[in-house]
Amino acid sequence: MKHIKYLLLLLAATTFSGCGVYNFTGASPIDAKTFQVSFFHNNADLVEPGIDRDFTLALQDLIMNQTNLNLVSNGGELAYEGEIVDYRITPMTATAVTSTGDVGAAQNRLTIRINVRFTNKKKETDDFEKPFEFYYDFPGTALPTGSVLNEAVKTIFERITQDIFNESLAKW
Repeated sequence: MKHIKYLLLLLAATTFSGCGVYNFTGASPIDAKTFQVSFFHNNADLVEPGIDRDFTLALQDLIMNQTNLNLVSNGGELAYEGEIVDYRITPMTATAVTSTGDVGAAQNRLTIRINVRFTNKKKETDDFEKPFEFYYDFPGTALPTGSVLNEAVKTIFERITQDIFNESLAKW
């Protein structure tokens, strides 16, 4: 019985020591206390009003919810800045020619690309500038307005902000 206790204790010690400190958000230990997200201006050729504000707020919210960093308006140890560089809607698949000779899109794709500059004042080797892009497909019969547009932008921003978080803080 005594040997079983030692065996269980040894098994438990090796199991828990191999993992180190685990963070449920996936972020690496962060040697910073503050972050700032500058306003992401919309410099795309096709401008959808309000998405610049929505993206800026989405990135702030994600970082605040997944870390214990404090948001500051300037002088943050971690700084995110950039711009929306592309917003486009492209047909993905065509429908058959109708009796009137019309050809339409059976499916459209909304794509948004955002250029991000990340600066880490505590660790300059983490700095980067790179584009992040994602898309949302919707039926060709739907217009990219109202609930279709809201769902598309929400889905795209969730993916892009998570990709930015992973690149800057989670190191995946």
